[in-house]
Amino acid sequence: MVLGIDFGTSNSAAAIVQLDGRVCPIPLDGASASMPTALFFSSEDGHGDPVAYGNAALQAYLQGTQGRLMRSIKSLLGSSLMDEQTLVNGQATSLFDIVVLFFKELKARSETFLGHPLRAAMLGRPVHFVDGDDTRDALAQATLERAARAAGFEAIRFQLEPIAAAFDFERRVATDTTVLVVDIGGGTSDFTVLRVGPQRLSHADRAQDILATTGTHIGGTDFDYLLNLRHVMPLLGLGHVGPNGREVPSSVFFNLSTWHLIHPLYSRKSLHAARELKSAFADPALHSRLMRVLNHHEGHRILSHVEAAKIACSSLNAPAEIDLACIERGLAALLSPAGLSQVLQQQVAQIVHCAQECVTMSGVREVNAVYLTGGSSALAPLGAALQAAFSSASIVRGDRFGSVAAGLATSGWVSREEFSLLQA
Repeated sequence: MVLGIDFGTSNSAAAIVQLDGRVCPIPLDGASASMPTALFFSSEDGHGDPVAYGNAALQAYLQGTQGRLMRSIKSLLGSSLMDEQTLVNGQATSLFDIVVLFFKELKARSETFLGHPLRAAMLGRPVHFVDGDDTRDALAQATLERAARAAGFEAIRFQLEPIAAAFDFERRVATDTTVLVVDIGGGTSDFTVLRVGPQRLSHADRAQDILATTGTHIGGTDFDYLLNLRHVMPLLGLGHVGPNGREVPSSVFFNLSTWHLIHPLYSRKSLHAARELKSAFADPALHSRLMRVLNHHEGHRILSHVEAAKIACSSLNAPAEIDLACIERGLAALLSPAGLSQVLQQQVAQIVHCAQECVTMSGVREVNAVYLTGGSSALAPLGAALQAAFSSASIVRGDRFGSVAAGLATSGWVSREEFSLLQA
C-alpha cells in the first residue's frame, strides 16, 4: 500500500487506496483526517507527553504549558535554517530532525489505523517550494525526501499537489472535463489545468493530460501575517511615532506576525533589544503591551486568535473580534468583512492572476470547472474573485484538507507497480 502524504504548512493529511480501489482517509488526529502541522515540546517534567503533535500541541501551548511550540516548519524547507541547531528543552536539535519527528508520528498513526507497516509514500509538493530559485527548490524536495526516509519510508515518489487534487476531482466526473485546480494552502497557492475523465483515471502516464501548472508563494499564513500587522500590531506600537519624531523600529512586529519567527523573539538578547525600545515610544502603555506579549510568550496565541477571527469573519460574512485579552483585559480588535477584503486585496489579486496565467499557458480558451481545495480556499474574498474571473466555469469545492492526500493516494495506487520496483 502506498500512503499519500500531504505535508502542509498549516495542516497535514494522509490517505491510502484500499484493495477494492476505494480511497481511505487516515484519521490522524482523533477522528479528524487532518492534523495541524505542529509540535509542542514540553519542559514540564512529569506532566504529559514530552512531545505533543497536532491539536494536542496547540492545546498544550494555549493552556500555558511550559515548553516550545513549532509550527510552519515546511516554510523552512530549502533554506539553510533547516540544518541549523535550535534549543528544544535545553537540547540542541536541528529543524530537520523536528521534521523527521513529525513524519515518524504521522507514519506511526497511519500504521496503527491500518494495522500493518507502511514503507511506500507518495509525497505532495507545491509547484514551487521557493519562487524563482530552482536550486533552493530542488534542495527543499531533497530535504523532504531525506526526512521521509529517516522516518522509515523506503520507496518515495513525488506528485505536484494541484495535480493530486485534480486526481481526486476526477473521481467525481462522469464525462471528460477540463478543470482548473486551485489549491490554496498555508504557505503556497498552486494551480494546474488538466483533462480529467472516468476513462483516464486508471492511466499511469498522465503527461498528455496535464496542460499547465503554475504556483506562487502566497497562502493562509500570509493572510494571517497581514491581518496581524493591520489590526493587532498597531496596538503594540507598530506605526507609533515616538518623541524623536520617528516611527518605532518595526522588525519586532513583523517577526511577531510570522509563525516560525516568533520563538527567537523570546531569547535573552531579543528581550533586551525590545526593552531598549522604550525610549522610542511616546506612549509607554504601548511598550508595556509589547513587553507583556514577549515576556509571557503570547505571540503564537495572538496569531491563533487572528486566524480564528479570519475564519469566522469569512464563513459568517459578519464582523468578528480578535480576542486580545492575553495582552490586556478587555482588549480586542474588530475584523469586518470589508476590512478583510481590503487588507487581502493585493494578495487575492495575485492569486487570481496566477490562476489566469495557468489557463493561458494551457492553451484552452476556457475551463469547464474550477476545483477549490486547500485550507485557505474557503476565504470568501478569494472565492468571489475566482468566480468573477472564471464566470463561465462551475465552481466546485473539494475537501479543503483531504483532497490532495486522497489524490496522492490515488496517484500512488495507479503507480503501485513502480513502487514495487523501488522496494525490490
